[in-house]
Amino acid sequence: MQARWIFRFTGPKFFVLNVTVVLLALSWLYPKASQAEISDSSVEMRQLAQLAEYIAVDYMEAVRDGQVVNDGEYQEMLEFSQLIVTNISEVQDKSADVGDLTGQAKALQAAIQNKQAIETIRQMSGSLRGTLLALMPRSSLPLHLLSKATVKGLYESQCASCHGAAGGGDGVMAAQLEPAPTDFTSKERALNRSLLGLYDAISNGIDDTAMPAFTQLTEEQRWSLAFHVGGLAFQSGSEFTGEAPSVTLSQMVNHTPAQLAAEHPEMTQQAIERLRAKPELLFRETTNPLKITRDQLLLAQEAHQRGDYQKAQALAVSAYLDGFELVENSLDAQDKALRQTLEADMMAIRQLLKQAQPEGVVESAVSRTLARLEDADRLLSESTLSNVTLFSASLVILLREGLEALLVVIALVTVLVRTGRRDGLRYVHLGWVTALAAGVATWAAAQSLVSISGASREVMEGVAAFLAAVVLLYVGIWMHSKTHAAQWQAYIQQHINAHLTAGTLWGLALLAFIAVYREVFETVLFYQSLLTQAAAAQYSSVFSGFVAGTAFLAILAWLLVRYSVKLPIARFFSVTTYLLLALAFILMGKAVSALQEADLVGITPLPVSFDIDWVGVKSTWQGILAQLSVLGVFLVFLGLGRRQRKNAPVAERPEDLLDPGVSRSKPK
Repeated sequence: MQARWIFRFTGPKFFVLNVTVVLLALSWLYPKASQAEISDSSVEMRQLAQLAEYIAVDYMEAVRDGQVVNDGEYQEMLEFSQLIVTNISEVQDKSADVGDLTGQAKALQAAIQNKQAIETIRQMSGSLRGTLLALMPRSSLPLHLLSKATVKGLYESQCASCHGAAGGGDGVMAAQLEPAPTDFTSKERALNRSLLGLYDAISNGIDDTAMPAFTQLTEEQRWSLAFHVGGLAFQSGSEFTGEAPSVTLSQMVNHTPAQLAAEHPEMTQQAIERLRAKPELLFRETTNPLKITRDQLLLAQEAHQRGDYQKAQALAVSAYLDGFELVENSLDAQDKALRQTLEADMMAIRQLLKQAQPEGVVESAVSRTLARLEDADRLLSESTLSNVTLFSASLVILLREGLEALLVVIALVTVLVRTGRRDGLRYVHLGWVTALAAGVATWAAAQSLVSISGASREVMEGVAAFLAAVVLLYVGIWMHSKTHAAQWQAYIQQHINAHLTAGTLWGLALLAFIAVYREVFETVLFYQSLLTQAAAAQYSSVFSGFVAGTAFLAILAWLLVRYSVKLPIARFFSVTTYLLLALAFILMGKAVSALQEADLVGITPLPVSFDIDWVGVKSTWQGILAQLSVLGVFLVFLGLGRRQRKNAPVAERPEDLLDPGVSRSKPK
C-alpha cells in the first residue's frame, strides 16, 4: 500500500505538476524589468552622424574638380544635406546642448551646392560628425568578436550576393541594384568610413537603397561583420609589425582612419590601417576583467541618465558576470572583505538602475564602486599572486565547483549498487563523462566559434541547477518512502527490474550529465582567469592545486562508495535521503542566485545581510523562499508518509514483517 501511495503522489504526472507549480511560483516571485524608452534625440543624432559620414564617403562619386560627374549621386548628396539641416533643427528644438550644429549643417549644405572640393566636404562633414558624437552618450562597444572563420561564413551567407565574395561590390545581384553596392576594397572610401557607421548601416539599413536592416542578426554578429568589411581595404598592410596600438577600441570604432591619423600623429598611417585589418589587436586590451567591469558600469550609468533603464540593467549585469566574477577567487585570496563589498555594491547599483533616481544617487554609487575597483586592480596587479595563493585558489575552485556534482554522482552510483543494478552504472558514468567533454567543448566553442555571455552562462547554470534540485528532491522523497518499507529486499526483487527500465536509466544518465555539466564550463572559465593573473613560471602552482583537488575528490568518492555499501539498507536509504535533500536545498539556492545574477529573477534583500555560499544561502527573499519551498515539500510528504504508516494494517507494519519467523497476534 505504501509503495502504491508514494507512486500516486510522486509518479510522473505528479512530478510534472510539481515542476509546473514551482515554475508558476517563480514567475510570480521574480518579475522582469519593464521595457524602457530610448532617448529620441540620441537616436536622431546617431542617424545624423551616419548621414554626415555618407556624404564624406560618397561625394567623390558625385563631384570632381567642381563638376557633377554623376547626377544621381549628386542629387543624393543634396538630399542628405537637406535632411541633416532639417533634422538638426528638430533636435535643436528638443535640446539646448547642440551648440552650433545648425550652422555647421547649413555650411555643409552650401558647400555641396557650390560643388566644392572633396577635401573641403570631408573636413566639414567630419567636423559635423565629431560634434554630434561628442554630444551623444557613448555607445556600447563589443567585448569580443566572432572568430574569423565564423565571420567569413556569415559574410558569405548575408553579404556576398550583393557586395561580392571579396567585398568589391561585384556580387551576382550587383548589376540589378541602383545605387551599386559599396566596394569595401576601395581604400579611399575605407579611410573615410568608421566602424560605427558600418555597424549602423548593417543594423538599420540605408534608406532608398537595396541595403536592408539585418535585425535578425545578433549585436555581436553585426559588430563582427562591421569589423570584417571595415578591414577588407587594408589587408595588404596587415603583416606590418611596427608600433603597438596607442588608440582605444572606442576611438577606433567611432572615428575614421583619416581622422585617427590626424588626431594621433605619433602613429603612422600604416599602423592605423593594420589595426583595421587586424582588430584582434584592439581586443587584447578588453580582456582585463576589472577593465570590463569599469567600462560596463560607466556605460550603464550613461544609459540610466538618458532613461534607458533596461539597457542600464543589462550593462550592469555584464559588468559583474563578464568582468568581476572572473577575479572573485583571486581577490578572495587577497582581501575577502573587499570582494564582498564590491559584490554588494554592484548588486545595489543594479537595483538603483531599475528606475529613475534623484540626481547624483547613481553617479555617487558608481563612483564609490569604481574607487573600490581601482583598489582591487591595484591589489591584484601590484604584487603578483604568490605560489601558495595560486595553489590555494586553484584547489578551492575545483573543490567548490566539483563537490556538489561528485555527491550527486556518488549517490546515484551507491543506489544502483545497493539495489543490485550494477548494469545501470554505465549509464551514470556515461552521463558524467559526457558532461566533462561537453563542458570543455562548450568553453572551447565560446572562445572561437560562438559567444556565450556571462548572463547566458548564468541562465544555463541556473536552469540546470533548478532542474537538478527538483529531480533530487523527487528521488529523495521516493527513497525516504523506502526507509521504513518492511520487505525491502522483496520489493527490490519484485519491482526494481520493472521500474529501472531503459528510460529510467537514461534519466539517471541525464541527471548525472546535468549535475556535472553545470559546473564544468564555469570551472574552466575560472581557471582561465586565474592563469591570466599568474606568471608563466607559476603555472605549476595552479596545476598542483588542480591535481590536489582532483586527488581529494577521488579519495572522497572512494570513501563514500566503500562505506555507504556497508550500511544497513534502511540506514543507507535514510542517510542518502537527507544527503539528496541537502543537495536539492543547496542547488535551489544556487539556481535562484544564478538567475538573479542573470537578471531573470528579482532581488529583494532581507533586512539583514549574510552570505553562506557553501549551502547556497543568500540574503534575498527570493532565494530564502525557494529553499524553504524545498524543505516544505519534503516535510509535507514526510507527514503524509507517517500518517499512511500509522493507518496501515498491522500485518503491513515494518515491525511485523522484518522477521517473518516471529509470530505476533493482532491487538484485541
